[in-house]
Amino acid sequence: MRWLDRLARRVEPAADVATQMAAAFEAAHRSDYAAALAIWGPLAQAGVARAQNNVGACFAEGLGVERDPALAVRWLTLAAEAGDPVGQRNLAAACFKGEGVALDYTRAATLYRAAAEQGDGPAQDMLSWMLLEGECIPLDVVEAMRWALAAAEHGIATAMTRVGMLYHDALGVERDPAEAAHWWRRAAVRGDADGQAMLGAAHTLGAGAPRDPVAALAWLLRAQAGGSALAVSFVGPARAALDLGGIAEAERRAAAPLSELAP
Repeated sequence: MRWLDRLARRVEPAADVATQMAAAFEAAHRSDYAAALAIWGPLAQAGVARAQNNVGACFAEGLGVERDPALAVRWLTLAAEAGDPVGQRNLAAACFKGEGVALDYTRAATLYRAAAEQGDGPAQDMLSWMLLEGECIPLDVVEAMRWALAAAEHGIATAMTRVGMLYHDALGVERDPAEAAHWWRRAAVRGDADGQAMLGAAHTLGAGAPRDPVAALAWLLRAQAGGSALAVSFVGPARAALDLGGIAEAERRAAAPLSELAP
């Protein structure tokens, strides 16, 4: 790639930055990352934080350029230090994985929190997970719930599943099976396999949701297909509770597009 050679070229007036960024995103959407980088590169050099993040993300993933985690971190650091929440989140991910920078869970959590406080949904989700796991940073179930709810407001299905688990396990809140099932359903119809597994389990046991063997097996089969380990122990008993007709109906529902299901 020769786009780096053009980083120093004159950047268009600031009023035109949004137009240039839109053109770059359009190019990236059609997977033409070389064209996108030709726009993002000069903007990044000129100090546009989101462009710096995007250049860093391309080096992190090897999109339009050879993958270079160390160079990715250099660009992501510029974006993060300029206060860009996506840059903070992506730099946090690099610190969490130890890619291009030393493994540093504490720094990762600090960056995720900075992005989360600016309203970045994926950062809120990851911060919630870290707070709930309590391995990388101190356990705090109340804060885990707060950030999971914030991420859920952005439509992030994994956060919805976590909210359900917190209600199910009475972590930071009173146990509420119905509320847990409500959140699992919201996650399930958005495609989260663990949410589907837990909703299937709820229908199997009649805990927080009506006992419904067909719905239970349908959700569990979706979850199993999606890779959820949580579904494994429930699939066999759910299948055994149905006759051949019920199994066929559950399999039909499991194969139907999620778009046919009401959120």
